[in-house]
Amino acid sequence: MRLFAAVLPPEHIVDELAAEVDRLRQLPGAGRLRWTARAGWHFTLAFYGEVADDVVSALSDRLARAARRSAPFSLGLAGGGQFGQGRAVWAGARGDVEALRLLADRAEAAARKAGVPMGEHRRYKAHLTVARSRQAMDVRPYVAALAEFAGGSWTVADLALVRSNLPASGVPGEQPRYEVVDRWVLGGAG
Repeated sequence: MRLFAAVLPPEHIVDELAAEVDRLRQLPGAGRLRWTARAGWHFTLAFYGEVADDVVSALSDRLARAARRSAPFSLGLAGGGQFGQGRAVWAGARGDVEALRLLADRAEAAARKAGVPMGEHRRYKAHLTVARSRQAMDVRPYVAALAEFAGGSWTVADLALVRSNLPASGVPGEQPRYEVVDRWVLGGAG
């Protein structure tokens, strides 16, 4: 199954981001972007790709351990940026971004220890993707509009293992469906 580790923002934070994305969608050229659905908004900590069924249990055990070793922390959405010469527009993070980065490092290490091939390690960049483009385009107006965005904050209290179900219908614009496979409380409480 196709898996990744993530931090999922709570509904009130998603509502704030949805209002900001609605504003961005009013900008000229917004129809050329594929806007991600709010059901898919998350901070990916580590992308695992296809994970063999016989490895999922070991990965889950390692992620549970990583969650126990990580204390809850404060996070919020603020600002934004782009990746890949205008191929992705994202909202950024504020708050204890170092704790988020550490959790991402632990989620990656958990996969490596469970036998999931991870490729080369890259320094984690906290981002929540709001739009993508199939071809490079000038997304500076969207990034500039996001520069002023600052949503509320919340306490990140858990780590999620999420399954990504890719579209199979071939319908243009169809997006992946995400389902939480498991969740672990940070700090081991609860």
